[in-house]
Amino acid sequence: MSELTKLTIADARDQMRKGDLTSVDITEACIAAIDGADALNAFSTKSYDIARAQAKAADQRIAKGAAPDMCGIPLGIKDLFCTKGVASQAGSKILTGFKPGYESTITAQLWDRGAVMLGKLNMDEFAMGSSNETSTYGPVSSPWKKAGSNMDLTPGGSSGGSAAAVAADLCLGATGTDTGGSIRQPAAFTGIVGIKPTYGRCSRWGVIGFASSLDQAGPMTRTVRDSAIMLEAMCGHDPKDSTSADLAVPNFEAALSGDIRGKKIGIPKEYRLDGMPSEIEKLWSQGAEMLRDAGAQIVDVTLPHTKYALPAYYVIAPAEASSNLARYDGVRYGHRAKLQAGDGITEMYERTRAEGFGPEVQRRVMIGAYVLSAGFYDAYYRRAQRVRTLIKQDFEAVFADGIDCILTPATPSAAFGLGEMDEADPIKMFLNDVFTVTVNLAGLPGISVPAGLSADGLPLGLQLIGRPWEEGDLLNSAYALEQATGFVSKPAQWW
Repeated sequence: MSELTKLTIADARDQMRKGDLTSVDITEACIAAIDGADALNAFSTKSYDIARAQAKAADQRIAKGAAPDMCGIPLGIKDLFCTKGVASQAGSKILTGFKPGYESTITAQLWDRGAVMLGKLNMDEFAMGSSNETSTYGPVSSPWKKAGSNMDLTPGGSSGGSAAAVAADLCLGATGTDTGGSIRQPAAFTGIVGIKPTYGRCSRWGVIGFASSLDQAGPMTRTVRDSAIMLEAMCGHDPKDSTSADLAVPNFEAALSGDIRGKKIGIPKEYRLDGMPSEIEKLWSQGAEMLRDAGAQIVDVTLPHTKYALPAYYVIAPAEASSNLARYDGVRYGHRAKLQAGDGITEMYERTRAEGFGPEVQRRVMIGAYVLSAGFYDAYYRRAQRVRTLIKQDFEAVFADGIDCILTPATPSAAFGLGEMDEADPIKMFLNDVFTVTVNLAGLPGISVPAGLSADGLPLGLQLIGRPWEEGDLLNSAYALEQATGFVSKPAQWW
């Protein structure tokens, strides 16, 4: 594999500005790497003609001077983002053949800044999953392996294709989306950085919806600096999205001083779960000590309603999903079931949805329809929304006490094997979100930073949770943690 694909966004940007290499050089190296990594199944669609044209245009723009930071950077785009004229299926059979006639706001901003689209990245169907096994394209394999084992491991989900592609050096960065941890969990599983910004910081327009009050896009990169650069290009007010915040976008990279002296870092006692693996507990303690050594003050805090977060999330998210997915009926676009003699419109709806949606999507749509039904709305959905308010108030109280950010584990374990989770017991899979869902319920920014290796030689991540709209401060704390951990491990190439 070419060394060019291993460049960080920051290094590639700087070398292209100096004239030491071109976007065409990096793009061609990434294309060769992608074609040699089909065993990972990270890319669902390859858009090489578009990539080559964009790279050539980026080089011309750079040569003229004053090009944006992302100009010439080859990226992978999660299949949840609509890209004009390129298949956008959300990992689902029901959107087979769908090629939007429009561009999502976020990808449009990236292309306006000169970024290069290598293709679309595999994902759990409609972003519903924690292992990238529910995709109509088939599962994604992590580039990592346990020491002494050839078992295929999950890269996490739903942004598993994005995580695998960045970790395997197939692209310099990737877009992801996070509804309950789907950026941060796969980032932790694959040893990369993933940030979910404050809800409303990035436009959701043109991003296929799962749970609209929880979904938020963000970058997945190799370093915190790269995440800062890419996040700035993805942010901004969008009048087409009523939830988009009309706030100025800071220069996030400029915030990366690494100086966190005097900062207060909270350690929530409620995240110390029964049965937590000792290596996760140890990593968390080590992370706190590293931040203390960097000059931060470590403070124990309490988030008393954390224990209700997971059940509340798995009421609210399916409820919103059942509403969002009602539009997929075989009438206007995507898959349409073949009708039999005597079938009417109702039969077409039923057969199309039965054929088009996979088991996990069907499960969540049924849960959502149930909790929204007349007899159970108050007992489940309304109560879950009240719990959500209490969770948000917990964070507000902690931040009001002067806490700058909160340190937690990112995941309850290292990556597990594909097929290892029992499909008959979906709760085990849901528990992968135990440390991340509170951030979405409260609308806060959160970032996963690789911090160490498990006993089996697999990446482990730590999560930092920040104040709303203060991604710059959060990224700086993450930068300090990144420098302290010195994580440089890479998967051994087997694909």
